[in-house]
Amino acid sequence: MNKQLIFKKRPVGMPDANTWAMESNPIPEPADGEILIQHHYISLDPAMRGWMNDTKSYIAPVQINEVMRAGSVGIVVKANNNSKFKEGDCVTGWGGVQQYVISDGEGWYKVDPKLAPMTTYIGALGMPGMTAYFGILQEAKIKEGDIVLVSGAAGAVGSIVGQIAKIKGCRVIGIAGGAEKCKYITEELGFDGAIDYKSENLGTALKRECPKGIDVYFDNVGGAILDAALTRLRLRARIIICGAISQYNNKENVQGPKNYLSLLVNRASMQGMVVLDYAKDYATAAQQMGLWMMQGKLKSKEDVYNGIENFASTFERLFTGDKMGKLVLKVIED
Repeated sequence: MNKQLIFKKRPVGMPDANTWAMESNPIPEPADGEILIQHHYISLDPAMRGWMNDTKSYIAPVQINEVMRAGSVGIVVKANNNSKFKEGDCVTGWGGVQQYVISDGEGWYKVDPKLAPMTTYIGALGMPGMTAYFGILQEAKIKEGDIVLVSGAAGAVGSIVGQIAKIKGCRVIGIAGGAEKCKYITEELGFDGAIDYKSENLGTALKRECPKGIDVYFDNVGGAILDAALTRLRLRARIIICGAISQYNNKENVQGPKNYLSLLVNRASMQGMVVLDYAKDYATAAQQMGLWMMQGKLKSKEDVYNGIENFASTFERLFTGDKMGKLVLKVIED
């Protein structure tokens, strides 16, 4: 049987037990030209919360009674005259929260589990890594000597953003929640400094870590942290809006920045980025990032939990902060 997580109700605030329902249906058979993929791992990302809202966005919302959308990685277990894939291929794509998926191969990519663990292909070498790569290099256009501030710095995207900025010769300060995460980004990932937003006054800590201000702020959280960062901009600073995890479960209006006039004073810019805009260049980015990983310049960390039945409780970790690095759910049964 194929266990599938079905989207049942659009949530208001944090999703709860009524948001999804687990179903078990027969494993489908691939038609001519199709493949059957057995999922091993599912990617859990903050963006999934936005996909549940029936509002205009960069991607269509998940529809009621559909399998919950998610990135995934698995093995082709059946191939019925498919020109791109054969049985045994390891592939990654948008397979959803289920144990098996049928596809004609469109939108799926072959990866090599001998070069990196399967989980890395939905982490540093997957959508989060691509977001970090293109966000900090193409959108922020960092240059050597820039002072870069990153929020959500111990997370899937932020941790990669900071490391790439270090590779490019920037001074990097990370904002994270808790002493353990701050220690991780400085001692393991090589950030120049860390701010614990849970225990420190943001304004005071920003003056300490960024006394000369910031050239780039890569924002994953929005809210009060974005507002605080706006007060430390240097001339021609760039703010990249990648996400706003602090706002996704608001039951009322999203909290916007109060200090936006700092953009005017400092002739700064603030722009959003969506990684899908760079899809044609993913392979090039993955090759470069893979090289950095082989050279020991880029580290990847996946926080893996087990069991498709535990999706809801694992998903909550995205918003409670009770995880480190990329959040992954193992859905294949041993």
